[in-house]
Amino acid sequence: MSNTPMAANPLTRAVLEIDEYVSGLGWDQPARLFALVDTARLRAEQPSLADRLGLDGGDEAAAFTPIEQDEIPAGKPLDEFLGTIAWPDAVTGCALTVERLMLPPSAEAEVPKDLDEAALTKWVAEHPERQEVRMTVAVLRDGARESALRLREKDSPTEVLTGSDLVPGLAQALTATFED
Repeated sequence: MSNTPMAANPLTRAVLEIDEYVSGLGWDQPARLFALVDTARLRAEQPSLADRLGLDGGDEAAAFTPIEQDEIPAGKPLDEFLGTIAWPDAVTGCALTVERLMLPPSAEAEVPKDLDEAALTKWVAEHPERQEVRMTVAVLRDGARESALRLREKDSPTEVLTGSDLVPGLAQALTATFED
């Protein structure tokens, strides 16, 4: 993608490419799942698919090609859905984008005790310091991981935060999709 910032790490580039793609769809989107495949292997083993995806070999920096998967079933908890996934050997890694509300660490002490999940969700949604965030998390079979976070109030490619441990729980859940 032409506007994706250049990053030194191929996994970071893939995460930023997915973030850019999803940001072009706007906010209030459902979670989206992507398979990550080795671009060179894809070109060699499935040249017609590579052609349809526009992988002409000119962009050698794109080590991973993200391929969006079918829509995640509505109404099914994300952790339950991820527990049903099994990837074929040709898939090198996977990525997920999901939007959530988050609070700053300073609000942690304010959380009322003994709230059930629905009440806690409502409390967070009404909190004056809440932030809407889109998280894109990717993992590889070898354990490598990368994340990108984009705040709705700072919705710009130059404001995307990246790092390997930004969303550790989601990264672990994605890693588990590669375990037997």
